[in-house]
Amino acid sequence: MSKNNYIVCLLCCVLYACNSDENTIALNASLATLVSSNDIEVNNVIACASGSESDENSIIAYVYPRPEATDIRYYETSNIDVDKNDYSNYQRILIESTDFFNGYLRKFTRNTDEEKWVIITFFEEGKLHLSNPIRLKHKTKPTEFTSEVNIDLATESMPVFSWQDGVFDDNAIYFQVVSDSDNELLSGTYTFEKQFQYYKTENVVLNITMGTPPPLEAMSSYNFTLMGVSEDNWVNLLIQKEFQL
Repeated sequence: MSKNNYIVCLLCCVLYACNSDENTIALNASLATLVSSNDIEVNNVIACASGSESDENSIIAYVYPRPEATDIRYYETSNIDVDKNDYSNYQRILIESTDFFNGYLRKFTRNTDEEKWVIITFFEEGKLHLSNPIRLKHKTKPTEFTSEVNIDLATESMPVFSWQDGVFDDNAIYFQVVSDSDNELLSGTYTFEKQFQYYKTENVVLNITMGTPPPLEAMSSYNFTLMGVSEDNWVNLLIQKEFQL
């Protein structure tokens, strides 16, 4: 094999290895480069991140992709000690998002033994939309997973869910999802209060429910999911509970 052919072969092997690694940093992947070449909307992507119940070195970043969203991307910094607002500190990580609640939400699963800042982006109507910086805390404030929630079924088809903070009490907002037995999202709401009634929106401060959800049916099984989220978009508390009317 000639020297030139050997070099070409070596480069092909390197490129193949990079492409087969889902956690590879994309070439020329600075978020600043993407921002500089697009019209942008900042703080216009609903996203947060939690730890993993099964792996202390894994994080899961969740995003609500509005119906017209395309090209959802995950960016992160090299460590936590950089300026979170400087887009040049963020590099794209080549991981694909997967379905959450059957695609109503999307999620990125990432294995990292270091805490970082994360930004999720997507395109919508010709503009680049960016989330607020998400502070990964899976080492210093691991997400608490529990099923501890009170479900009051006194009002037919309109259960009242209430909960308490867990180990960490710096939650700024609470995200609630009611889903059916097939994991289809019926309602997705945010409250500042530690209570939500299906389906009343008096205390709802942000709503990602499409239209009016169907009434809950007697003798049917449903699921309740709750995320207690801090100001820097880390999920301190994640509650999952199956219930039946």
